[in-house]
Amino acid sequence: MNQSKNGKYKRVETILISQPQPEETKRSPYRNLEDKYGIKIDFRQFIQVEPMPMKEFRRQRVNPTDYSAVIFTGKNAIEHFFRTCEEARIKMSPDTKYFCLSEAAALYLQKFIVYRKRKVFFGKRTILDLKDQLNKHKKKEKFLLPCSNLGSKKVVEFLKDNEFDFQEVIMYRTVASDLSDLTDITYDMLVFFSPLGIESLYENFPEFKQNETRIAAFGKLTTKAVLDKKLAINVAAPVPEAPSMTMAIDLYLQQSNKNNK
Repeated sequence: MNQSKNGKYKRVETILISQPQPEETKRSPYRNLEDKYGIKIDFRQFIQVEPMPMKEFRRQRVNPTDYSAVIFTGKNAIEHFFRTCEEARIKMSPDTKYFCLSEAAALYLQKFIVYRKRKVFFGKRTILDLKDQLNKHKKKEKFLLPCSNLGSKKVVEFLKDNEFDFQEVIMYRTVASDLSDLTDITYDMLVFFSPLGIESLYENFPEFKQNETRIAAFGKLTTKAVLDKKLAINVAAPVPEAPSMTMAIDLYLQQSNKNNK
């Protein structure tokens, strides 16, 4: 953790989380940090998802009905897959199999299909959790992978390495949010969870200077993105003593706010 220029931790009064506000704010661990340290924590989504225009979707020349199985990486993929099908008047076969990376994504399917009559498979979090189930259907099915303009690198690598018959298709875009309303607002700490958040920061504020703003980064890729911009990381997660971002922030605040009231 980096300290302020005078060698001491400077008190943190305000924190901006580059994610949407949790739905259950009363139970949020961020709310607990606010109460514990008497600070203010705001939430602002730095990136957002936009639908792929139908014209651009058609240019890919991919017909979902040519595929007997669909792999969903998350809720955005599900939502935009069925949105695209509806707009293009595409009706998937009742026999289509759906493979979801998580149970939450599988349950989200209930908004779009008659769940009981379909074959739905799900893992815990990653494509490797679905390995056994996918391999059982490898020879029989032709797989479609709906994704964003950023792709799904780990899923694609797995499918290629294991020689699955599959096709990627872009159905939505992940882009930087408009943060222009934050131009005259400053925070003592900015918290990032993906490289895209860092890209959004500089797309909105090309002349951003860290100065005494503390930076918190979650994950190796986010850490790399922060360092590539020559910024200092004050809070890092996950680490053994702080597997979550809120725990890492808590550890920092114990030092920064302890004797700086």
